[in-house]
Amino acid sequence: MPGLVTAIAVAEGDTLEIGQSLVTIEAMKMENILRAGRKARVAKIRPALGDSLSVDDIIMELD
Repeated sequence: MPGLVTAIAVAEGDTLEIGQSLVTIEAMKMENILRAGRKARVAKIRPALGDSLSVDDIIMELD
């Protein structure tokens, strides 16, 4: 999803629950909140707060 990372709600190593907020992306003057679709653990967060994302950029890796 192209846009600007405006918030990161989790940290590497966190255990996620279904529906938990992960990251907020601002695109075309709209905020999009990405949420966990399954229980998992955050292995790696790639972008930093304020980074711009392009189409197909990987945002997080989950275990």
